[in-house]
Amino acid sequence: MPYARSESLISTDWLAAHLRQPEVRVVDGSMKLPGVRPTAHEDYAQRHIPGASFFDYDVISDHGSSLPHMLPRGAEFALHMERLGIGDEHLVVAYDSTGWSSAWRVWWMLRVFGHERAALLSGGLQKWLAEGRPVTREIPRPAPARFTPRFRRELVRDKTDVRGDVESGREQVVDARAQGRFEGTSPEPRPGLRGGHIPGSRSLPFDRLADPETQIVLPAEELEQRLRTAGLGPEKPIVTSCGSGVTACALAFAIHLVGWPDAAVYDGSWAEWGLPGDTPVETGPAR
Repeated sequence: MPYARSESLISTDWLAAHLRQPEVRVVDGSMKLPGVRPTAHEDYAQRHIPGASFFDYDVISDHGSSLPHMLPRGAEFALHMERLGIGDEHLVVAYDSTGWSSAWRVWWMLRVFGHERAALLSGGLQKWLAEGRPVTREIPRPAPARFTPRFRRELVRDKTDVRGDVESGREQVVDARAQGRFEGTSPEPRPGLRGGHIPGSRSLPFDRLADPETQIVLPAEELEQRLRTAGLGPEKPIVTSCGSGVTACALAFAIHLVGWPDAAVYDGSWAEWGLPGDTPVETGPAR
């Protein structure tokens, strides 16, 4: 069973053959938790795929928000893309250090601002290195580009939207965090957040969608089975959530690959919902 949207997953063979093509732009979308050293940017400075620019989520974000790496406004996003040499005509191939840890956030952000020619590198830098392919420390200087933002509101949810889903059940909400965090039995990595999950939400930890050894996304049939086992289906709209809006994009990417209607991402995710306040919280397994 092939992926319904196989064009969104690029092989290392294909990228190696097309790396120097003028319509291809490669970005390193690696991310690490705050305080972890070396940082993702430091790793990038030491080695990256030739021609790849670094996609810094903390820089390409809404600096007026107290929440981590929230979506910026369209005009700001466009300026960042142009600095990376990404224009309307380019195919953007995003990768991360393992292949299944953060690059889907690049894919999702580009699509939120109307850029459909976005894909992930299957297996990421880990597979690229294992195959003996070249890396460099040279920082690229991309040619100027023109990026036209076209905001797609249907791919984004905020707290008000999700509160409405809790009350109405109109959309399926699924959480990409680890099972213990979902159930409230493991502490949150960000201080001050409550434990538990959005009432009525389902649990599907993002790492269950990739092979644990290779970090390559599961085959289409197995991927769809994992989604259905979590209680999801294509009949109702799906909203994905996580700790801070990053691994939620893994679920959105998986849903896209199998050909279900596009899922929306709750950008604030648990970093917002889990704050002390009046947002309702449940603990224990999904009902």
